[in-house]
Amino acid sequence: MSNQYSSEITSDDKLWAALSYIFSPIVPIILLIMEDKKNRPFIKFHAVQAIAAVIVIFVIATVTFGCGSIVVLVMFYWAYKAYQGEYVEIPVITNFIKNQGWV
Repeated sequence: MSNQYSSEITSDDKLWAALSYIFSPIVPIILLIMEDKKNRPFIKFHAVQAIAAVIVIFVIATVTFGCGSIVVLVMFYWAYKAYQGEYVEIPVITNFIKNQGWV
């Protein structure tokens, strides 16, 4: 996905975005409370998306009696992509959070 936001992405932004996926939902919630972090578009995008992804994964795991929790491993890949400075496109979740105006 191309960089659709105008601000420059710093190494600090990349680190916090990656940590949002690894330690979700705790780190993303903290990031969205901190004024200086939530004003950074890259961090906010990944924090909101990580929270939404955890909710979806929880629902999938509940419906499949825990078998769907293997999807959590995909979050490590998303964290890697965020650390590379890329905006991760999660098919349903990304469109949902954009349409809601959360990012």
